[in-house]
Amino acid sequence: MEPRHYTDALLARRILQQARPYAPHLCLIFLLQLLATPLALLMPLPLKIAVDSVLGSDPLPAFLAPLVPEFITASSLSLLIFAVSMQVIVVLLSQLQSLACGTMISWTGEHLVLGFRASIFNRIQHLSLSFHDTRGIGDLIYRVQYDAPAIERLTIGGVIPLVSSVLTLLGMIYITVQINLELALVALIVCPALYLETNFYSRYIRPLYRNVKKLESSALKLTQESFGAIRLVKAFSAEDREQQRFKTCSTEGLYARVWIAFLEGVFGLCVSAVVAIGTATALFIGIRSVQAGTLSLGELLIVISYMGQLLGPLQTLSRRVARLQSHLTSTQRAFEVLDESLDVLEKPSARPLTRASGTIEFRDVTFGYESHTPILKNVKFAVPQGKRVGIAGSTGIGKTTLVSLIIRFYDPDEGQILLDGVDLRDYKLADLRNQFAIVLQDPVLFSTSIAENIAYGNPDANEAQIIEAATAANAHEFITSFSDGYNTPVGERGMKLSGGERQRISLARAFLKKAPILIFDEPTSSVDIETEADIAEAMDRLTQGCTTFMIAHRVSTLKSCDMLLVFENGQPITVSSNVRSAIRRLYDRPNVGEYTLQREAVDV
Repeated sequence: MEPRHYTDALLARRILQQARPYAPHLCLIFLLQLLATPLALLMPLPLKIAVDSVLGSDPLPAFLAPLVPEFITASSLSLLIFAVSMQVIVVLLSQLQSLACGTMISWTGEHLVLGFRASIFNRIQHLSLSFHDTRGIGDLIYRVQYDAPAIERLTIGGVIPLVSSVLTLLGMIYITVQINLELALVALIVCPALYLETNFYSRYIRPLYRNVKKLESSALKLTQESFGAIRLVKAFSAEDREQQRFKTCSTEGLYARVWIAFLEGVFGLCVSAVVAIGTATALFIGIRSVQAGTLSLGELLIVISYMGQLLGPLQTLSRRVARLQSHLTSTQRAFEVLDESLDVLEKPSARPLTRASGTIEFRDVTFGYESHTPILKNVKFAVPQGKRVGIAGSTGIGKTTLVSLIIRFYDPDEGQILLDGVDLRDYKLADLRNQFAIVLQDPVLFSTSIAENIAYGNPDANEAQIIEAATAANAHEFITSFSDGYNTPVGERGMKLSGGERQRISLARAFLKKAPILIFDEPTSSVDIETEADIAEAMDRLTQGCTTFMIAHRVSTLKSCDMLLVFENGQPITVSSNVRSAIRRLYDRPNVGEYTLQREAVDV
């Protein structure tokens, strides 16, 4: 996925749009955090009252005296009780503020991240197979799991503290200007220098953070690949080799992180140097003003104190903006996924489709995964409703591509594909794909129970329907042999089951969906002869009355088909007569164009 150009202003606008539903919650968090300052200022007040007014004879602080009833100040005991009670109340209020603030931060942050993650996850699912064919799963997982939380750190851990620091900064500037304009101007001169430093650092560091995240996602991809192929790794005794690959990839990320940490230290040093120079300059001017008699020593001490409080927020702002670059990089990577264009689009005026009859027609269809290298060229054929079509040809010739176009995983570069006389692109996408049931060469199962896997295409199915579908797929017998029956977990990718068992569960899923169009992609290529016979028998029942496309290398699995498409040079040639001899003969012929012939009798 190529990085897109996002300006800071664009990123900020996108982040605010994403956080807009939680604006009231963010405002409440901000107000709760503001309460921490007055509560912190009140914390030592009870101790001062106890020491100065109970043990001593000093009056209560001026701002507090009008608020305290006279009977409390009448005796030292009542005043002590007041001070102790006040201590308890201030501590409780402080803890309540902390509890409320922490809870709101957690609730808002988690919901914000969940919503952002869900948006990214949803977008990835709707992106075309062309996107998934060229992108790594590890990188997509990294963007969902590790890049998405950056939006919380930016809004709650970044924006709110930044606003608070800016307000503090403005207040300190106002106070300093009231005391001494010349010293206030000295402090303000520091601002452009810190801005230039921060801007330069941010522009330099963000590509480094992008590289770090690329390295980390590569390490995640390597981990996912290695664990996913653990049987192959063990079969070749490649554990040490995989370990070395992981360490090499992770070490690159380690050094990149260390380099960034070093640069952050250098940036902090530069910021501190600018602040120190500003403070020293103000001190020099202030001393000279005291010597000239234009400024008293007390005023100088007050100004220097406020200078420290003024430059402190400036320093915090600069460092916080710098540290946010990592989160900005992560957010940008997440937005890149959200902004990825869809290859397969649904028209605004797309028509609904309840149940298709199953007539399929290709009209001069050309398609290639790369525009300059077409896989299919000018394909033309028609399949009547309820017919079974066998698709044969050598590996890589375009068989799976053909059925992928029918399901509309891709759109043709040229030509049309019609279902019941209507272009596939004119149907609602979900309605169209709901017309198909698919059984793949390597059946896909989820790490849930057998029943849930069978009901995947029809989640509202009841137990009786699931059992009926499993029985039709010749799967009921082996399922009931398990102690947990249909509640048996199949393990990750169904690895607790044999290949034949997984295939029959996949067939049961197709039975339960009751789709009008079926697609079989080498469903019996990796099972034994006995299991193949069971699967073939179940497939024969499943295909009754359905339009069926069956991909196979072995001709014996196509003997029940009504039509045969043999691919050669990106075009199908349909033949009648003996299938085995016809395929063998046609593989030796040059491209002779396209024929559509009805098969009458094939004896294999």
